[in-house]
Amino acid sequence: MSDKPIVTFYRGDPRNAPKTTMPAHLGANAILIWNDKLLLERRRDSDTWGLVGGGCKKTETGRDAIAREVYEELGVRIPKDAFEKKAIYDDPGRIAAYRDGSIWRMVIVVYGYEFAEEPVLRISRESREQRFFSREELKDITIAITHEDIVEEQFIKR
Repeated sequence: MSDKPIVTFYRGDPRNAPKTTMPAHLGANAILIWNDKLLLERRRDSDTWGLVGGGCKKTETGRDAIAREVYEELGVRIPKDAFEKKAIYDDPGRIAAYRDGSIWRMVIVVYGYEFAEEPVLRISRESREQRFFSREELKDITIAITHEDIVEEQFIKR
């Protein structure tokens, strides 16, 4: 197996980002809060911290996708209607380049949910670790570049 990451992320870096080879890809990510802390997962595919979420399947709405992704990645069931749509991030410089050669422009719909009590989380095969971070703790970690601005706007500045 190669030591090269499965995916490399780019944002607003036209000189270094590769040209897309695939159509734009719709994704859903979650701002999950408990006790005024943000939940992030350390991704296996890039070894960076990122928001929980992933791509929408052909027949899914964004809310369908985020409810499915939260269950798959955390083992927590949240009704799709409990998620609040926060924002859409659609700048063309948000790119994911995969080891298999596919290069996607990412359009991300961000949803929010605040837990009333601390959730019991399960680590999926997609993540190495999951953790709630305070705003101060976020300064000491590497967040996937495609999620940095989302975390800044949707959590740090709120």
